[in-house]
Amino acid sequence: MYFTDRGIEELEARRGEEEISFAWLAEQFRFFVDLHPEFETPVERLATWLARLDDEGDDGVSED
Repeated sequence: MYFTDRGIEELEARRGEEEISFAWLAEQFRFFVDLHPEFETPVERLATWLARLDDEGDDGVSED
């Protein structure tokens, strides 16, 4: 189990039944980065990965 799994499990337990839009999620990412600019790169990578999940040939693994 990774350290981040605890946060993911809490998110699922607290909000797992909710339905949200990607527009809402994008706004939350922006708000988070405004509060915590040191996390700009990881948030950008996560957003890009989510945006490209259905791209042909994309296995979800970063090449850099």
